[in-house]
Amino acid sequence: MTLNDPLSNALSKINNAQKVGKLTCTIYPSSKIIMEILNILKKAGYILDYKENKTSKGNILDVTLANKINNCKVIKPRYQVKLQDIEKFEKRFLPAKGFGILIISTPKGILTHHEVKEKNIGGRLIAYCY
Repeated sequence: MTLNDPLSNALSKINNAQKVGKLTCTIYPSSKIIMEILNILKKAGYILDYKENKTSKGNILDVTLANKINNCKVIKPRYQVKLQDIEKFEKRFLPAKGFGILIISTPKGILTHHEVKEKNIGGRLIAYCY
């Protein structure tokens, strides 16, 4: 079986493990983008920690969940968003204002929508979590 979108598979594994009530989740394969998004989720408090284990087949990520995720998905297509359009997408993907995060890929790296507003830049929507 081939994986079309490893990021989508990683977030759906986290979401499914959270709904079942597991405390840990294993993500395979890992990538720099997945690790950056896990760093953002860790800073926001949605996961506790993650560890990267190197195997002969590739890198595996072991994620420790914090039981705070209601929904976590990838946004497809990856909409291009300007600074003034962030509110529109915040209303579309998040349940309430100030509840959850949008993850945006910018020229300055992968950031949350709060950081994008502070830095006055735009980018492409990648995922959301609340």
